[in-house]
Amino acid sequence: MKKAAIKKNIAELEKELRRLKLELVKDDVSPSTVIVPDELQDAFLHIEEKIRDYFSDLNIDPESGEITAQGQRYVLLRSDSLSHEFLEFIKERYSDRSIHEAISIGNNFLYDNAKVIGKKDAISFHNKLGLTAPIEKLSAGPIHFAYTGWANVEIFKESNPSPDENFILKFKHHNSFEAQSWLKAKKKTDIPVCTMNCGYSAGWCEESFGMPLTTVEVECEAKGDEACVFIMAPSHKIEKYVDELVDLSKVENFEIPVFFKRKHIEEQLRESLVQKEVLIKEIHHRVKNNLQLIISLLRVQMTEMKDKNLVSEFEASINRVSTMAAVHEMIYQNKDFDKVNLRSYMNHLVTSLIQMYSLNQVAEVDIEINIPEVEFTIEQSLPLALILNEIICNSHKHGLEKSGRLYLKLSCENDEYQLTIGDNGPGFKLKKNQKGIGLMLIDILIEQIDGIKTVKNSSKGLEYKINFKLK
Repeated sequence: MKKAAIKKNIAELEKELRRLKLELVKDDVSPSTVIVPDELQDAFLHIEEKIRDYFSDLNIDPESGEITAQGQRYVLLRSDSLSHEFLEFIKERYSDRSIHEAISIGNNFLYDNAKVIGKKDAISFHNKLGLTAPIEKLSAGPIHFAYTGWANVEIFKESNPSPDENFILKFKHHNSFEAQSWLKAKKKTDIPVCTMNCGYSAGWCEESFGMPLTTVEVECEAKGDEACVFIMAPSHKIEKYVDELVDLSKVENFEIPVFFKRKHIEEQLRESLVQKEVLIKEIHHRVKNNLQLIISLLRVQMTEMKDKNLVSEFEASINRVSTMAAVHEMIYQNKDFDKVNLRSYMNHLVTSLIQMYSLNQVAEVDIEINIPEVEFTIEQSLPLALILNEIICNSHKHGLEKSGRLYLKLSCENDEYQLTIGDNGPGFKLKKNQKGIGLMLIDILIEQIDGIKTVKNSSKGLEYKINFKLK
Protein backbone atom coordinates (compact mmCIF):
# COMPACT_ATOMS: atom_id res chain seq x y z
CA MET A 1 0.00 0.00 0.00
CA LYS A 2 2.86 2.34 0.93
CA LYS A 3 4.59 1.58 -2.40
CA ALA A 4 1.46 2.44 -4.36
CA ALA A 5 1.11 5.76 -2.52
CA ILE A 6 4.71 6.68 -3.34
CA LYS A 7 4.16 5.88 -7.03
CA LYS A 8 1.02 8.04 -7.03
CA ASN A 9 2.88 10.97 -5.44
CA ILE A 10 5.70 10.64 -8.03
CA ALA A 11 3.17 10.66 -10.89
CA GLU A 12 1.47 13.80 -9.47
CA LEU A 13 4.82 15.55 -9.09
CA GLU A 14 5.78 14.68 -12.68
CA LYS A 15 2.44 16.01 -13.90
CA GLU A 16 2.95 19.26 -11.96
CA LEU A 17 6.46 19.58 -13.40
CA ARG A 18 5.11 19.29 -16.93
CA ARG A 19 2.44 21.93 -16.07
CA LEU A 20 5.10 24.34 -14.86
CA LYS A 21 7.16 23.76 -18.03
CA LEU A 22 4.07 24.53 -20.07
CA GLU A 23 3.61 27.80 -18.14
CA LEU A 24 7.18 28.77 -19.03
CA VAL A 25 6.58 28.37 -22.80
CA LYS A 26 3.04 29.79 -22.81
CA ASP A 27 4.11 33.14 -24.15
CA ASP A 28 6.10 31.56 -27.02
CA VAL A 29 4.26 31.99 -30.34
CA SER A 30 5.78 28.91 -31.98
CA PRO A 31 5.58 25.19 -31.12
CA SER A 32 8.52 23.83 -29.15
CA THR A 33 8.87 20.40 -30.80
CA VAL A 34 8.86 21.36 -34.50
CA ILE A 35 10.06 24.18 -36.75
CA VAL A 36 7.55 25.20 -39.43
CA PRO A 37 6.93 28.12 -41.82
CA ASP A 38 5.07 31.07 -40.31
CA GLU A 39 1.78 30.28 -42.08
CA LEU A 40 1.65 26.85 -40.38
CA GLN A 41 2.61 27.88 -36.84
CA ASP A 42 -0.91 28.44 -35.49
CA ALA A 43 -2.09 24.99 -36.59
CA PHE A 44 0.97 23.28 -35.18
CA LEU A 45 0.87 25.21 -31.88
CA HIS A 46 -2.78 24.26 -31.37
CA ILE A 47 -2.12 20.55 -32.00
CA GLU A 48 1.05 20.58 -29.88
CA GLU A 49 -0.96 21.59 -26.82
CA LYS A 50 -3.31 18.65 -27.41
CA ILE A 51 -0.49 16.13 -27.81
CA ARG A 52 1.38 17.55 -24.81
CA ASP A 53 -1.74 16.97 -22.73
CA TYR A 54 -2.03 13.49 -24.21
CA PHE A 55 1.48 12.49 -23.12
CA SER A 56 1.12 14.20 -19.71
CA ASP A 57 -0.55 10.95 -18.71
CA LEU A 58 2.50 8.85 -19.67
CA ASN A 59 2.90 6.03 -17.17
CA ILE A 60 5.75 3.51 -17.01
CA ASP A 61 4.81 0.51 -14.89
CA PRO A 62 7.51 -2.19 -15.09
CA GLU A 63 5.75 -4.28 -12.44
CA SER A 64 2.91 -4.89 -14.88
CA GLY A 65 5.15 -4.68 -17.95
CA GLU A 66 3.27 -1.70 -19.41
CA ILE A 67 3.96 1.77 -20.73
CA THR A 68 0.72 3.69 -21.31
CA ALA A 69 -0.54 7.12 -22.31
CA GLN A 70 -4.25 7.90 -22.19
CA GLY A 71 -4.96 4.17 -22.05
CA GLN A 72 -2.88 3.44 -25.17
CA ARG A 73 -0.06 0.96 -24.64
CA TYR A 74 3.44 1.78 -25.98
CA VAL A 75 6.58 -0.31 -26.37
CA LEU A 76 10.15 0.93 -25.90
CA LEU A 77 12.73 -0.46 -28.32
CA ARG A 78 16.45 0.28 -28.51
CA SER A 79 17.12 2.47 -31.53
CA ASP A 80 20.27 0.49 -32.44
CA SER A 81 18.23 -2.68 -32.89
CA LEU A 82 16.13 -0.93 -35.56
CA SER A 83 19.04 0.65 -37.43
CA HIS A 84 22.65 -0.49 -37.86
CA GLU A 85 22.27 -3.69 -35.79
CA PHE A 86 19.26 -4.75 -37.83
CA LEU A 87 21.08 -4.20 -41.14
CA GLU A 88 24.16 -6.06 -39.86
CA PHE A 89 21.93 -9.04 -39.10
CA ILE A 90 20.33 -8.83 -42.56
CA LYS A 91 23.77 -8.78 -44.23
CA GLU A 92 24.73 -11.92 -42.30
CA ARG A 93 21.39 -13.60 -43.01
CA TYR A 94 21.70 -12.87 -46.74
CA SER A 95 25.44 -13.43 -47.02
CA ASP A 96 24.83 -15.33 -50.26
CA ARG A 97 23.66 -12.06 -51.86
CA SER A 98 25.62 -8.90 -52.65
CA ILE A 99 25.84 -6.35 -49.81
CA HIS A 100 23.75 -3.91 -51.85
CA GLU A 101 20.97 -6.48 -52.35
CA ALA A 102 21.03 -7.55 -48.69
CA ILE A 103 20.76 -3.94 -47.47
CA SER A 104 17.97 -3.31 -49.97
CA ILE A 105 16.03 -6.26 -48.51
CA GLY A 106 16.53 -4.93 -44.97
CA ASN A 107 15.56 -1.36 -45.88
CA ASN A 108 12.42 -2.55 -47.69
CA PHE A 109 11.39 -4.38 -44.54
CA LEU A 110 12.04 -1.34 -42.31
CA TYR A 111 10.28 1.05 -44.67
CA ASP A 112 7.19 -1.14 -45.05
CA ASN A 113 6.82 -1.70 -41.31
CA ALA A 114 7.36 1.96 -40.47
CA LYS A 115 4.85 3.09 -43.08
CA VAL A 116 2.19 0.73 -41.73
CA ILE A 117 2.90 1.97 -38.17
CA GLY A 118 2.71 5.60 -39.34
CA LYS A 119 -0.62 5.00 -41.09
CA LYS A 120 -2.15 3.26 -38.08
CA ASP A 121 -0.83 5.83 -35.58
CA ALA A 122 -2.28 8.60 -37.75
CA ILE A 123 -5.73 6.97 -37.86
CA SER A 124 -5.69 6.50 -34.06
CA PHE A 125 -4.67 10.10 -33.33
CA HIS A 126 -6.99 11.63 -35.89
CA ASN A 127 -9.91 9.83 -34.24
CA LYS A 128 -8.80 10.43 -30.65
CA LEU A 129 -8.17 14.18 -31.15
CA GLY A 130 -11.10 14.70 -33.52
CA LEU A 131 -8.91 16.00 -36.36
CA THR A 132 -10.59 16.45 -39.74
CA ALA A 133 -8.71 19.08 -41.78
CA PRO A 134 -5.65 17.72 -43.69
CA ILE A 135 -3.30 20.36 -42.19
CA GLU A 136 -4.47 19.49 -38.66
CA LYS A 137 -3.95 15.81 -39.37
CA LEU A 138 -0.49 16.53 -40.78
CA SER A 139 0.58 18.73 -37.85
CA ALA A 140 -0.09 15.96 -35.33
CA GLY A 141 2.46 13.73 -37.07
CA PRO A 142 5.75 15.62 -36.49
CA ILE A 143 4.69 16.51 -32.93
CA HIS A 144 3.82 12.89 -32.11
CA PHE A 145 7.11 12.00 -33.84
CA ALA A 146 9.02 14.13 -31.33
CA TYR A 147 7.17 12.87 -28.27
CA THR A 148 7.81 9.22 -29.21
CA GLY A 149 11.54 9.71 -29.75
CA TRP A 150 11.96 9.51 -33.53
CA ALA A 151 13.31 13.02 -34.25
CA ASN A 152 12.46 16.72 -34.30
CA VAL A 153 11.04 17.93 -37.62
CA GLU A 154 11.76 21.15 -39.49
CA ILE A 155 9.52 21.85 -42.48
CA PHE A 156 11.04 24.04 -45.22
CA LYS A 157 9.33 26.98 -46.91
CA GLU A 158 9.47 25.23 -50.32
CA SER A 159 6.77 22.87 -49.04
CA ASN A 160 3.23 22.90 -50.37
CA PRO A 161 1.07 20.55 -48.25
CA SER A 162 -2.02 20.70 -50.48
CA PRO A 163 -4.47 17.76 -50.76
CA ASP A 164 -3.76 17.18 -54.46
CA GLU A 165 -0.99 16.02 -56.77
CA ASN A 166 0.86 19.31 -56.19
CA PHE A 167 1.59 18.17 -52.62
CA ILE A 168 5.25 18.57 -51.73
CA LEU A 169 6.93 18.46 -48.34
CA LYS A 170 10.62 19.19 -47.92
CA PHE A 171 11.78 18.75 -44.35
CA LYS A 172 14.70 18.04 -42.06
CA HIS A 173 14.95 15.65 -39.12
CA HIS A 174 17.05 16.96 -36.22
CA ASN A 175 18.50 14.23 -34.02
CA SER A 176 17.06 11.35 -36.09
CA PHE A 177 17.23 8.17 -34.00
CA GLU A 178 18.51 6.18 -37.00
CA ALA A 179 21.29 8.57 -38.02
CA GLN A 180 22.38 9.08 -34.42
CA SER A 181 22.49 5.31 -33.85
CA TRP A 182 25.03 5.00 -36.68
CA LEU A 183 27.05 8.00 -35.52
CA LYS A 184 27.20 6.94 -31.85
CA ALA A 185 28.22 3.41 -32.87
CA LYS A 186 30.88 4.98 -35.15
CA LYS A 187 29.55 2.95 -38.06
CA LYS A 188 30.23 4.07 -41.63
CA THR A 189 27.60 4.17 -44.36
CA ASP A 190 27.56 5.33 -47.97
CA ILE A 191 23.78 5.50 -48.17
CA PRO A 192 21.04 7.38 -46.27
CA VAL A 193 19.96 5.32 -43.27
CA CYS A 194 16.79 7.01 -41.95
CA THR A 195 14.57 4.41 -43.58
CA MET A 196 11.98 4.14 -40.82
CA ASN A 197 11.80 7.94 -40.61
CA CYS A 198 10.90 7.92 -44.32
CA GLY A 199 8.28 5.20 -43.97
CA TYR A 200 6.59 6.57 -40.84
CA SER A 201 6.31 10.13 -42.17
CA ALA A 202 4.95 8.91 -45.51
CA GLY A 203 2.41 6.67 -43.79
CA TRP A 204 1.16 9.43 -41.47
CA CYS A 205 0.80 12.00 -44.26
CA GLU A 206 -0.75 9.45 -46.62
CA GLU A 207 -3.58 8.99 -44.12
CA SER A 208 -3.79 12.76 -43.49
CA PHE A 209 -4.20 13.70 -47.15
CA GLY A 210 -5.86 10.56 -48.50
CA MET A 211 -3.44 9.84 -51.34
CA PRO A 212 -0.36 7.63 -51.92
CA LEU A 213 2.81 9.42 -50.80
CA THR A 214 6.48 8.48 -50.84
CA THR A 215 9.34 9.91 -48.79
CA VAL A 216 12.96 9.99 -49.95
CA GLU A 217 15.96 10.86 -47.79
CA VAL A 218 18.33 12.85 -50.03
CA GLU A 219 20.88 13.84 -47.38
CA CYS A 220 21.87 12.00 -44.20
CA GLU A 221 24.12 12.90 -41.26
CA ALA A 222 25.19 9.27 -40.92
CA LYS A 223 26.94 9.39 -44.29
CA GLY A 224 28.61 12.73 -43.65
CA ASP A 225 25.98 15.25 -44.80
CA GLU A 226 25.19 18.32 -42.73
CA ALA A 227 21.64 17.21 -41.96
CA CYS A 228 19.02 14.53 -42.63
CA VAL A 229 16.89 16.06 -45.40
CA PHE A 230 13.76 14.46 -46.88
CA ILE A 231 11.34 15.07 -49.74
CA MET A 232 7.79 13.74 -49.69
CA ALA A 233 5.46 13.82 -52.69
CA PRO A 234 2.76 11.78 -54.46
CA SER A 235 4.28 8.45 -55.44
CA HIS A 236 3.92 9.07 -59.18
CA LYS A 237 5.63 12.49 -58.96
CA ILE A 238 8.39 11.88 -56.41
CA GLU A 239 11.15 11.54 -59.02
CA LYS A 240 10.14 14.84 -60.66
CA TYR A 241 10.19 16.75 -57.37
CA VAL A 242 13.50 15.23 -56.29
CA ASP A 243 15.04 16.41 -59.56
CA GLU A 244 13.60 19.92 -59.08
CA LEU A 245 14.47 20.45 -55.39
CA VAL A 246 17.80 18.66 -55.05
CA ASP A 247 21.17 19.19 -56.69
CA LEU A 248 21.69 15.55 -57.62
CA SER A 249 25.34 16.20 -58.53
CA LYS A 250 25.96 16.60 -54.79
CA VAL A 251 23.82 13.66 -53.71
CA GLU A 252 25.02 10.07 -53.85
CA ASN A 253 23.46 6.66 -53.29
CA PHE A 254 19.85 7.49 -52.50
CA GLU A 255 16.92 5.30 -53.54
CA ILE A 256 13.24 6.02 -54.00
CA PRO A 257 11.46 3.48 -51.77
CA VAL A 258 8.42 1.52 -52.93
CA PHE A 259 5.80 0.54 -50.36
CA PHE A 260 5.68 -3.27 -50.26
CA LYS A 261 8.20 -3.40 -53.09
CA ARG A 262 8.04 -7.17 -53.40
CA LYS A 263 4.26 -7.06 -53.78
CA HIS A 264 4.64 -4.26 -56.30
CA ILE A 265 7.10 -6.34 -58.32
CA GLU A 266 4.81 -9.39 -58.09
CA GLU A 267 1.89 -7.31 -59.40
CA GLN A 268 4.02 -6.02 -62.27
CA LEU A 269 5.13 -9.56 -63.11
CA ARG A 270 1.54 -10.79 -62.91
CA GLU A 271 0.37 -8.02 -65.21
CA SER A 272 3.22 -8.72 -67.61
CA LEU A 273 2.41 -12.45 -67.54
CA VAL A 274 -1.26 -11.79 -68.34
CA GLN A 275 -0.24 -9.60 -71.26
CA LYS A 276 2.11 -12.29 -72.56
CA GLU A 277 -0.56 -14.97 -72.18
CA VAL A 278 -2.99 -12.86 -74.19
CA LEU A 279 -0.31 -12.26 -76.82
CA ILE A 280 0.65 -15.94 -77.08
CA LYS A 281 -2.99 -17.02 -77.32
CA GLU A 282 -3.48 -14.44 -80.04
CA ILE A 283 -0.47 -15.88 -81.87
CA HIS A 284 -1.92 -19.41 -81.68
CA HIS A 285 -5.26 -18.04 -82.90
CA ARG A 286 -3.59 -16.33 -85.86
CA VAL A 287 -1.51 -19.41 -86.66
CA LYS A 288 -4.70 -21.47 -86.70
CA ASN A 289 -6.39 -18.91 -88.99
CA ASN A 290 -3.37 -18.88 -91.33
CA LEU A 291 -3.42 -22.68 -91.48
CA GLN A 292 -7.13 -22.56 -92.32
CA LEU A 293 -6.29 -20.13 -95.12
CA ILE A 294 -3.68 -22.57 -96.46
CA ILE A 295 -6.29 -25.34 -96.34
CA SER A 296 -8.70 -23.18 -98.37
CA LEU A 297 -6.02 -22.40 -100.96
CA LEU A 298 -5.14 -26.09 -101.29
CA ARG A 299 -8.81 -27.00 -101.76
CA VAL A 300 -9.15 -24.36 -104.48
CA GLN A 301 -6.09 -25.84 -106.15
CA MET A 302 -7.60 -29.35 -105.91
CA THR A 303 -10.64 -28.33 -107.96
CA GLU A 304 -8.37 -27.93 -110.99
CA MET A 305 -6.78 -31.38 -110.65
CA LYS A 306 -7.83 -34.38 -112.68
CA ASP A 307 -5.23 -36.88 -111.47
CA LYS A 308 -6.89 -38.95 -108.72
CA ASN A 309 -3.56 -39.87 -107.11
CA LEU A 310 -2.56 -36.22 -106.93
CA VAL A 311 -5.93 -35.30 -105.46
CA SER A 312 -5.45 -38.00 -102.83
CA GLU A 313 -2.03 -36.66 -101.85
CA PHE A 314 -3.41 -33.14 -101.66
CA GLU A 315 -6.20 -34.39 -99.44
CA ALA A 316 -3.66 -36.04 -97.14
CA SER A 317 -1.65 -32.81 -96.94
CA ILE A 318 -4.82 -30.85 -96.15
CA ASN A 319 -5.59 -33.29 -93.32
CA ARG A 320 -2.08 -32.79 -91.90
CA VAL A 321 -2.51 -29.02 -91.92
CA SER A 322 -5.97 -29.42 -90.33
CA THR A 323 -4.44 -31.49 -87.54
CA MET A 324 -1.86 -28.78 -86.82
CA ALA A 325 -4.60 -26.14 -86.85
CA ALA A 326 -6.62 -28.20 -84.35
CA VAL A 327 -3.67 -28.19 -81.90
CA HIS A 328 -3.33 -24.41 -82.05
CA GLU A 329 -7.11 -23.98 -81.73
CA MET A 330 -7.19 -26.09 -78.60
CA ILE A 331 -4.27 -24.16 -77.06
CA TYR A 332 -5.74 -20.68 -77.45
CA GLN A 333 -9.07 -21.92 -76.06
CA ASN A 334 -7.38 -23.33 -72.93
CA LYS A 335 -6.66 -21.36 -69.75
CA ASP A 336 -3.17 -22.84 -69.62
CA PHE A 337 -1.86 -21.69 -72.98
CA ASP A 338 1.34 -23.76 -72.97
CA LYS A 339 -0.25 -27.12 -72.07
CA VAL A 340 -2.62 -29.51 -73.82
CA ASN A 341 -4.84 -31.95 -71.97
CA LEU A 342 -4.06 -35.09 -73.93
CA ARG A 343 -7.25 -37.00 -73.08
CA SER A 344 -9.67 -34.31 -74.27
CA TYR A 345 -7.44 -33.41 -77.19
CA MET A 346 -7.06 -37.00 -78.45
CA ASN A 347 -10.80 -37.60 -78.11
CA HIS A 348 -11.51 -34.48 -80.12
CA LEU A 349 -8.82 -35.20 -82.69
CA VAL A 350 -9.68 -38.86 -83.29
CA THR A 351 -13.39 -38.10 -83.65
CA SER A 352 -12.63 -35.30 -86.12
CA LEU A 353 -10.23 -37.45 -88.15
CA ILE A 354 -12.66 -40.38 -88.32
CA GLN A 355 -15.42 -38.05 -89.53
CA MET A 356 -13.09 -36.46 -92.04
CA TYR A 357 -11.80 -39.73 -93.49
CA SER A 358 -15.26 -41.27 -93.51
CA LEU A 359 -16.56 -38.63 -95.93
CA ASN A 360 -15.21 -40.65 -98.84
CA GLN A 361 -15.95 -44.05 -97.29
CA VAL A 362 -18.89 -45.88 -95.77
CA ALA A 363 -16.84 -47.61 -93.06
CA GLU A 364 -18.34 -47.89 -89.59
CA VAL A 365 -15.62 -47.53 -86.97
CA ASP A 366 -15.78 -48.52 -83.32
CA ILE A 367 -13.44 -46.16 -81.48
CA GLU A 368 -11.77 -47.11 -78.19
CA ILE A 369 -9.68 -44.43 -76.46
CA ASN A 370 -7.87 -45.00 -73.16
CA ILE A 371 -5.91 -41.87 -72.31
CA PRO A 372 -5.15 -40.71 -68.72
CA GLU A 373 -5.47 -37.09 -67.51
CA VAL A 374 -2.03 -35.83 -68.50
CA GLU A 375 -0.84 -32.55 -69.95
CA PHE A 376 1.78 -32.22 -72.66
CA THR A 377 3.40 -29.12 -74.11
CA ILE A 378 2.74 -28.09 -77.70
CA GLU A 379 6.22 -29.37 -78.65
CA GLN A 380 5.16 -32.84 -77.49
CA SER A 381 1.50 -32.72 -78.53
CA LEU A 382 1.95 -31.61 -82.13
CA PRO A 383 4.18 -34.52 -83.25
CA LEU A 384 1.87 -36.99 -81.46
CA ALA A 385 -1.15 -35.47 -83.20
CA LEU A 386 0.49 -35.71 -86.63
CA ILE A 387 1.56 -39.31 -85.96
CA LEU A 388 -2.05 -40.07 -85.06
CA ASN A 389 -3.22 -38.39 -88.24
CA GLU A 390 -0.95 -40.50 -90.45
CA ILE A 391 -1.83 -43.79 -88.74
CA ILE A 392 -5.59 -43.15 -88.85
CA CYS A 393 -5.24 -42.15 -92.49
CA ASN A 394 -3.47 -45.46 -93.25
CA SER A 395 -6.09 -47.37 -91.25
CA HIS A 396 -8.85 -45.93 -93.41
CA LYS A 397 -6.96 -46.67 -96.58
CA HIS A 398 -5.94 -50.22 -95.78
CA GLY A 399 -7.71 -51.55 -92.69
CA LEU A 400 -11.17 -50.05 -92.29
CA GLU A 401 -12.71 -50.43 -95.72
CA LYS A 402 -16.22 -51.36 -94.48
CA SER A 403 -16.16 -51.61 -90.70
CA GLY A 404 -13.74 -52.25 -87.89
CA ARG A 405 -12.27 -51.21 -84.60
CA LEU A 406 -9.75 -48.46 -83.96
CA TYR A 407 -8.10 -48.26 -80.54
CA LEU A 408 -5.79 -45.80 -78.85
CA LYS A 409 -4.03 -46.22 -75.51
CA LEU A 410 -1.44 -44.26 -73.52
CA SER A 411 0.34 -45.79 -70.55
CA CYS A 412 3.22 -44.66 -68.36
CA GLU A 413 5.78 -46.62 -66.37
CA ASN A 414 8.97 -45.27 -64.76
CA ASP A 415 8.53 -41.87 -66.48
CA GLU A 416 8.36 -43.58 -69.88
CA TYR A 417 5.20 -43.27 -71.97
CA GLN A 418 3.93 -45.84 -74.43
CA LEU A 419 1.40 -44.80 -77.08
CA THR A 420 -0.45 -47.71 -78.71
CA ILE A 421 -2.48 -47.14 -81.88
CA GLY A 422 -4.03 -50.00 -83.82
CA ASP A 423 -6.92 -51.44 -85.77
CA ASN A 424 -8.33 -54.93 -86.42
CA GLY A 425 -8.14 -54.71 -90.21
CA PRO A 426 -6.19 -57.04 -92.50
CA GLY A 427 -2.96 -55.06 -92.18
CA PHE A 428 -1.16 -53.96 -95.30
CA LYS A 429 1.73 -55.10 -97.44
CA LEU A 430 4.42 -52.95 -98.98
CA LYS A 431 6.60 -53.89 -101.88
CA LYS A 432 10.32 -54.15 -101.15
CA ASN A 433 11.97 -50.77 -100.49
CA GLN A 434 8.57 -49.09 -100.86
CA LYS A 435 7.77 -46.46 -98.29
CA GLY A 436 5.10 -43.83 -98.78
CA ILE A 437 5.30 -40.25 -97.57
CA GLY A 438 2.96 -41.02 -94.65
CA LEU A 439 5.25 -43.75 -93.25
CA MET A 440 8.32 -41.57 -93.72
CA LEU A 441 6.57 -38.74 -91.91
CA ILE A 442 5.73 -41.04 -88.99
CA ASP A 443 9.41 -41.95 -88.60
CA ILE A 444 10.47 -38.27 -88.74
CA LEU A 445 7.91 -37.30 -86.12
CA ILE A 446 8.93 -40.15 -83.79
CA GLU A 447 12.55 -38.93 -84.03
CA GLN A 448 11.37 -35.46 -82.95
CA ILE A 449 10.14 -36.84 -79.62
CA ASP A 450 13.14 -39.19 -79.27
CA GLY A 451 10.78 -42.14 -79.48
CA ILE A 452 11.16 -45.78 -80.43
CA LYS A 453 8.65 -47.43 -82.76
CA THR A 454 7.48 -51.04 -82.76
CA VAL A 455 5.08 -52.19 -85.49
CA LYS A 456 2.97 -55.33 -85.39
CA ASN A 457 1.52 -55.93 -88.85
CA SER A 458 -0.54 -59.07 -89.54
CA SER A 459 -3.76 -60.28 -91.11
CA LYS A 460 -5.44 -59.60 -87.75
CA GLY A 461 -4.58 -55.92 -87.82
CA LEU A 462 -1.91 -53.28 -87.60
CA GLU A 463 -0.57 -51.97 -84.30
CA TYR A 464 1.98 -49.26 -83.53
CA LYS A 465 3.70 -49.00 -80.15
CA ILE A 466 5.66 -45.77 -79.66
CA ASN A 467 7.81 -45.41 -76.52
CA PHE A 468 9.07 -41.95 -75.49
CA LYS A 469 9.95 -39.83 -72.47
CA LEU A 470 8.91 -36.27 -71.75
CA LYS A 471 11.73 -33.77 -72.20
